[in-house]
Amino acid sequence: MTDSPQQSAPSLATLAGFTKAPHERRVDDQAWIKVIERMDNIYADLVHYQVKLEQKNAELENTQNFVQSVISSISDVLIVCDVNGMIQRVNPELEQVIGLSADVLHGQALATLISDDYREMIADFPEHIRSGSIIDCEIDLLSHDGQAIPMAINCSARYDHKNRLSGFVITGRPLGELRKAYSELRQAHQELKNAQQQLIQSEKLASLGRLVAGVAHELNNPISFLYANMHALKDYEHRFRQYIDAIHAGVDDEQREALRRELKIDHMMDDIKPLVEGSLEGAERVNDIIQNLRRFAMPQQERRSSFDLVTVIRRATSWVLKAANHKPEVITELPQQLIITNNEGHVHQILINLIQNAIDAIQDHPKPQLHISIRQQQQNLGIHIRDNGPGIPKDNLVRIFDPFYTTKAVGSGTGLGLYISYGLATEQCQGDLLAGNHPDGGAEFILQLPMEDKPS
Repeated sequence: MTDSPQQSAPSLATLAGFTKAPHERRVDDQAWIKVIERMDNIYADLVHYQVKLEQKNAELENTQNFVQSVISSISDVLIVCDVNGMIQRVNPELEQVIGLSADVLHGQALATLISDDYREMIADFPEHIRSGSIIDCEIDLLSHDGQAIPMAINCSARYDHKNRLSGFVITGRPLGELRKAYSELRQAHQELKNAQQQLIQSEKLASLGRLVAGVAHELNNPISFLYANMHALKDYEHRFRQYIDAIHAGVDDEQREALRRELKIDHMMDDIKPLVEGSLEGAERVNDIIQNLRRFAMPQQERRSSFDLVTVIRRATSWVLKAANHKPEVITELPQQLIITNNEGHVHQILINLIQNAIDAIQDHPKPQLHISIRQQQQNLGIHIRDNGPGIPKDNLVRIFDPFYTTKAVGSGTGLGLYISYGLATEQCQGDLLAGNHPDGGAEFILQLPMEDKPS
């Protein structure tokens, strides 16, 4: 059969032998010819419709094969039901899960696949579908041997070619797979958090390494003072013992006074109190430095408390400057004292990072300057740290707090300092950290902290 039967098939008039010209035909012949020509046209139309029908059948087969291939490739369970909950079609995944073939399931009620605990819920599906709502719930399917299989399912309406409700479709996945996927996701998230904590700790150790020289200088003064005082006290202890032994030996008054003058007992009595007080002061200073180091290294172990913010700023500045090779001029606008309630260790770590970042930015400047000031606004205060360096390029402002972002040379920084500082400021200190360029030039970072204590 060809696509153009009108052209290839001979007419019925020709087949009947009516080949004469119209003027040569008799009247009765002409009547028959008209009938035959009409039949010829009908025959041609039938052939044409047959071709179109075959084309439609081929398209329908292709569509059915396509739908079947899609259904077969779905990894989730799929059940197609009519409006009364009778099963019309299932996919191979359901056959594998419950161990029953599609031929056995076809025409059965959906309720026969559901455990008794959930059949009442399934019975309401047709009503929910008619009302236009979509069901999303958990049920137990029954396998061929009666075993319950926990499933997370979704039920949605199905419509025919005239957009009339014709049933509903259920898709689902065994909860065992979902729970496994959730467990793997949670494990991956925990591993990511652990890796992040390790990176943060590495950055803190790197920052601490940069401060070793400054901290060593801070410790050197009180320790040297203690060392000298201990030598003096040791010598005093030897003289006191010699003088007391002589008294216990029963020397006379004249010898005792002579020995008192020789050993300078009166001078030692006047000097011993300042020596002890100075030693205690030096020991307290060493203890303060160690405590500050502990807060810097492990601030998460410290609770929120009241402290003098100005003291913390000066301490952080001192530590960074004493470790810096190129020391800038420091210009401060700070009050004598400012007591706030926050996490002192976190605030100290943020300031260390910001001051170190500012000094790195002006290390090649011929006249480097570092400006530190405090501005109070209603319930918040801002610690402004500004340098007179080249500033921050506009394109970099939006990325300045991204992890691993750095403009320093390879080996000069990890790109985590500002990222960690931003996280500490916003999450641990209940504040904020802003970055920008000052109108007078240079980069400016503003650490905003609440004046009143807020629960973390």
